[in-house]
Amino acid sequence: MEYRKLGRSGLRVSTMTLGTMTFGGKGGFANVGNSGVDEARRLVDLSIDRGVNMIDTADVYSQGASEEIVGEVVKGRRDDVLLATKVRMPMGDGPNDAGLSREHIVRGCEDSLRRLGVDHIDLYQVHAWDGQTPLEETLEALDTLVRKGKIRYVGCSNYSAWHLMKALGVSEREHVVRFVSQQIHYTLQERAAEQELVPATIDQDLGILVWSPLAGGLLSGKFRRGKDSPETSRHLTEWSEPPVHDQERLYDIVEVAVEIGAAHGVSAAQVSLAWLLRKPGVSSLIVGARNEEQLTDNLAAAELELSGDEVDRLDEVSATPLRYPYWHQKQTASDRLSAADLTLLG
Repeated sequence: MEYRKLGRSGLRVSTMTLGTMTFGGKGGFANVGNSGVDEARRLVDLSIDRGVNMIDTADVYSQGASEEIVGEVVKGRRDDVLLATKVRMPMGDGPNDAGLSREHIVRGCEDSLRRLGVDHIDLYQVHAWDGQTPLEETLEALDTLVRKGKIRYVGCSNYSAWHLMKALGVSEREHVVRFVSQQIHYTLQERAAEQELVPATIDQDLGILVWSPLAGGLLSGKFRRGKDSPETSRHLTEWSEPPVHDQERLYDIVEVAVEIGAAHGVSAAQVSLAWLLRKPGVSSLIVGARNEEQLTDNLAAAELELSGDEVDRLDEVSATPLRYPYWHQKQTASDRLSAADLTLLG
């Protein structure tokens, strides 16, 4: 297992992180998975044995059950793993039970610490944008929690590039804690992050954690042209993340991943994950699994080496058109591009 520095921090994280959205199985999250304590313990033990040093969860996953299960299974092994969780989503019906106000962040952190059964959270992430709470309030609340020793680092998730840059600007102006990472969706099937989020990451020296790097299983190799979807597919339920805008393009991508996987004797899932690990700015892929077989296969992607030609094939079949102003910059400004620009235009 390789360990990469998380952004500007000194923290090093494994290139694979264990995702725990499958833990608990309550409410709509039952469409993703329903691992109880015993299955979760096996998955955590397997991950740690393979060199994984971070577990990612969120307060909203199964309305706190995921955090409770994580806390139970890491007892006695707390020093072996970094714990990452999130705050923002609704945790009740009250007017202050969601968002990124000081009230909700501080209460959410205390609740997460209690469910996890720990005295600190290693990476506390705001789960989504809150356009109605001043960033000053959000970041000052996070800064207070860092100073009190309840959290060690902070990150954001699902921000746009201008949201991210505004937050970093407020942190600098107010001399409060700065995001070290952003958790985003970025896959062969959905490469929109390359337009602005990845360049911003390189320019501002953040780390990227990728959620659902197999596009909710769409890149597992089981979704093929002319074949029925697996009965266990979450996309046969009301779960709609990520959306599929071009079914034929998805099938084309999967066919190439399957062919490359066959040449290596591995799954299309491993190929899709290995492709992502070669991309600029990516620190770690958050992989979840319903069972040990899936997890074992996913973690093996950390050791898969793709050739330059294989990466080029995957790049080509999954390419998306440049949006404005990038097609214009490519034509008129290519003589003066920064390292961040070159992640897209190079």
